[in-house]
Amino acid sequence: MGYRLTKIYTRTGDDGTTGSGDGRRVAKDSARIAAYGDLDELNCLLGLLLTHELPGNIRDGLITLQHWLFELGGDLCIAGRDSLTDVQVGWLEQRLDELNETLPPLTEFVLPGGSPATATCHLARSVCRRAERSLVTLRQAEPVPQAALAFVNRLSDYLFVVARVLGRSGGQGEVLWQPGRR
Repeated sequence: MGYRLTKIYTRTGDDGTTGSGDGRRVAKDSARIAAYGDLDELNCLLGLLLTHELPGNIRDGLITLQHWLFELGGDLCIAGRDSLTDVQVGWLEQRLDELNETLPPLTEFVLPGGSPATATCHLARSVCRRAERSLVTLRQAEPVPQAALAFVNRLSDYLFVVARVLGRSGGQGEVLWQPGRR
């Protein structure tokens, strides 16, 4: 790897702009910066989720996903760079199918909660949905690879299923919505 930062602050962002990967200065609230900021937040939440006790297959999957999210953030930082493909989307679909086979059919809405790991996973799912919305907003102004959109969409589904698995594996069960509860 080439150039590394030796000084973290540069003062160049004090005017409300930031440097993109291709050297351009862009507003810190631009759609592109918002999108990869949401992906960064999601990646942080996956890191937080990894601090919990997790089944090995889920832990390994989350670590892989962190790397792919970092790649996707890099793609957004450098317009025109496309690291993710249908391979990553297929990987998520395969894992979703495998995990979903272990779960009973969903007959009620699931509320976030149960265990700290389950609640963290639900929070990550929610931030993933926001990141997806940010990518859709960005796509209205600039090209966004279809594989990136599909990946983030599938990732939120994956996180929902992982939350269900974690809720059941901890012995606490899933927290189900009770309509009309006061």
